[in-house]
Amino acid sequence: MIQLSELTKSFGDRILLENVTWNIGDRERVGLCGPNGAGKTTLLRILARLEEADSGNVILPTSLTVGYLPQDGLTHSGRTLFEETSTAFQHLLDIKTEMHKIEHELGNVSSLKLEHEAMLERYSELQDRFRIADGYSIDLRIATVLHGLGFTDKDLNRRTENFSGGWQMRIALAKLLLRQPNLLLLDEPTNHLDLDARNWLEHFLTEYPYAVLLISHDRYFLDTVVTRITDLNLRRLTDYPGNYTRFVVAREAMLDRLRKEKYEQDEEVSRIKTFIDRFRYQATKASQVQSRVKLLEKLVPIEVPPERKRIHFNFPNCARSGRTILELSRVRKKYSELTVFKDIQLHIERGDRVALVGPNGAGKSTLMRMLSGNESPDSGTRTLGHNVIIEYFAQDEASRLDPSLTVHETLQATSITEMVPMIRTILGGFLFSGDDIHKKVRVLSGGERTRLAVARMLLRPSNTLLLDEPTNHLDLESKDVLLEALEDYGGTLIFVSHDRYFVEKLATKIVEIGKGQAISYPGTYNDFLWHKEHGVTVPGHSLTTKSPETSLKKERSKFRDPKNKKSTQTGQKRLQNSWKTQKKLDSDSRKKERAQKALLARIADLESRIAVREAEVKTIEVTMSVDGFYDDLESAKPILERHQTLMWEVGDLLAQWEALHNHATRDKDD
Repeated sequence: MIQLSELTKSFGDRILLENVTWNIGDRERVGLCGPNGAGKTTLLRILARLEEADSGNVILPTSLTVGYLPQDGLTHSGRTLFEETSTAFQHLLDIKTEMHKIEHELGNVSSLKLEHEAMLERYSELQDRFRIADGYSIDLRIATVLHGLGFTDKDLNRRTENFSGGWQMRIALAKLLLRQPNLLLLDEPTNHLDLDARNWLEHFLTEYPYAVLLISHDRYFLDTVVTRITDLNLRRLTDYPGNYTRFVVAREAMLDRLRKEKYEQDEEVSRIKTFIDRFRYQATKASQVQSRVKLLEKLVPIEVPPERKRIHFNFPNCARSGRTILELSRVRKKYSELTVFKDIQLHIERGDRVALVGPNGAGKSTLMRMLSGNESPDSGTRTLGHNVIIEYFAQDEASRLDPSLTVHETLQATSITEMVPMIRTILGGFLFSGDDIHKKVRVLSGGERTRLAVARMLLRPSNTLLLDEPTNHLDLESKDVLLEALEDYGGTLIFVSHDRYFVEKLATKIVEIGKGQAISYPGTYNDFLWHKEHGVTVPGHSLTTKSPETSLKKERSKFRDPKNKKSTQTGQKRLQNSWKTQKKLDSDSRKKERAQKALLARIADLESRIAVREAEVKTIEVTMSVDGFYDDLESAKPILERHQTLMWEVGDLLAQWEALHNHATRDKDD
């Protein structure tokens, strides 16, 4: 049990923690939440013994080991990746070194018998300690964690100084997880992780055998990992059992109750003050006045956390695009010897909400730059659809802001006239209030610049949004503002995000990037994971310029092409003189012909079923293309769901058709 007792911490006149008493038990996984600047990181640093409290006590067991991962700033050099992560087992490596030394000395025949026996005892003791600590599986444990965090076998022998800042933090996280401290303190551990690495870390932490206290702005991560939320607000810590979703509901109920109590207290104080002012100078009421004055002095004012304004706005009006938004045809892209894409074909239609997923370095940002037109492919073509107006949010969008402008001027400079009245509202939604709007961009922190860049994007008219990691450095409430805005967006959306909740809420198609390919999966991210887990592909549903209908016709023509038939006459001529053999062959041939007819009948049935569903898909897509279809999302939702269901059915039927077609082709060849 780790305990805080009457803990107080302040910086100058600003009090972050005041007389806080709190604890965390063994194997608990606690998410620390609270507004920016409330003191969450400071609390982690106090528990990690990197900062001292002004007063109070931190009570830790004497044998407790603590591991702390800051948000950034850690670097490694002088070793290979494998050597650096091996230092997490330094105590075991020291034992191993001593064991090797004893093995060498035991081979020295000149050693005395007593020394020999002492060395054997010491060796036996070390060997037991090494075995009990699972020292023989060090290499396997290191490889498991490194692979889970996205490193490859080729990375193991790379020098650590050759890794970028985000990978440096992954190295630090790997070492921490391998050490397995009794108290694991993680400050935004998912900041530098892609979705695959986040999914792996979620599973690792849910199985972690000791206590975990973490700060995260990833809602899905908190929902999956933590068993308790601790809210740091108004200098106090308040516990809420359960995950983040339950915390949001419970906290809102608590705030409603607190606001009501505050209102009642203010009413009571007002009545008391009115009584005091009215009868202050009347001798007959002096004792009553004094008792009420003392009552006011003893009264503890109820504090209510400031309410975050919920903003809602309509996107600027923009002309409607054509049905086809973007097409990439046979696109190749490479940097030096690294081939990022080879012959990819991508087709984006109006209304698509596409999430690009894949490991870091797979080419997601490269694809976004090619789609936006900011970077040209080495070969192949990019075709922009009719009347398509793109707004592109790059990973480094925050660095492109003019440092000489103020926050308000930055939005005003690029906003159309009709959106100017919304500027103050949107800035408030992204935590810019009061005098903050007059700050120069040059003095803003990295997170503040990102929030400002996102706010600027929302004010520009477009019918197609390309967003490359817009959620980086956003707190949970700012993400909610952006998420609600994008859910109401009526245009086409293509985005990259490592926030699982964000992807799950927005995406209706997933495009997996990796190994030079871009493979599409219709449906949500959960659907995509199911397909990956079960090894199921979806024929006919890749976002290519060739529709399922076109590829189906091509395959049918190949199947009916007489050139594909192979003659079996040679074998029959050799057996022509044998009547019995010929009779058997005839019988086998008839059986084969009947089987072939049955197979063709099944193929024809599948083609008919596919045609019916494709016709219904086209009918629905005509409905979806009508102006104003997306204005009423509640009415549109059942139609969109039916469209998605039909697309899945067509995909499954095409998979069956392809399997039967291949079987029929093999039979004909035989």
